[in-house]
Amino acid sequence: MVSNSSEAHSFGTLLKQWRAQRGFSQLDLALESEVSQRHISFLESGRAKPSREMVLELATVLEIPLRQQNLMLTVAGFAPIHTETDLSAPEMTSIRKALDFLLVQQEPLPAIVVDRYWNLLLTNNGANRLLTTFINPSRLQTLFCIDGKINLMRVVFHSQGLRPFIANWQEFAGHLLGRMHREANSVGESEQSTLLFDELMSYPGVSEIWHTSNRAAQNTLLLTIHLKQNDLSWQFFSTIATLGTPYDITLQELRIECLFPADEATEQNWKHS
Repeated sequence: MVSNSSEAHSFGTLLKQWRAQRGFSQLDLALESEVSQRHISFLESGRAKPSREMVLELATVLEIPLRQQNLMLTVAGFAPIHTETDLSAPEMTSIRKALDFLLVQQEPLPAIVVDRYWNLLLTNNGANRLLTTFINPSRLQTLFCIDGKINLMRVVFHSQGLRPFIANWQEFAGHLLGRMHREANSVGESEQSTLLFDELMSYPGVSEIWHTSNRAAQNTLLLTIHLKQNDLSWQFFSTIATLGTPYDITLQELRIECLFPADEATEQNWKHS
């Protein structure tokens, strides 16, 4: 993780880390951004300071997320340019309508919209049905909220959430922990991701899964979530969609996840249960 020291948050250090993460040599970055390799070297060492335009050009070449672009602009001495607009804002009306449309089209199957930190922003009736089949609605609001939003990772990992009902718990949890660890350790990532990962690791038995999880290739086509309660048994796989070409941080970080039956039994049980 990037530390809180001024050196670790310098533009040169962040540039070097992003370049390494994207697998670029200094020469590669120089060629793609049409500047000299010497200048890239000077930027990384702090011997040269970038212009605002140079920060944005290098960020574009390295495909740096908008939130981290704002951080790079700030440490380089410039004002952030990318907005972070609440989904309920009037200017988001057309986006909200599109998201609502997608959720409705997925009915009666579950669909959700989550933010960068796995907070539930929108759900359809199918998703509400799935969650409340296993968890009392009042518990969803009291145990699993972060800043007033239900956090999906808390719902999955907490002993009073979905965890007791996930038949393939170790495999499923190991996959999610790996994904969250990568996100928390991404260059320039906010402390919120790290805090959430650390919280999940503090839950009973979770750290053991993280240290023993088999990350080798699986023989199945897709990882499913297998939910069981008494005679009820559902297996779902998911698809994840994002919005195309966003210029706003909120929109870039939105993820639309839809669940589909992984077998015929689930399809029939979901219809008739």
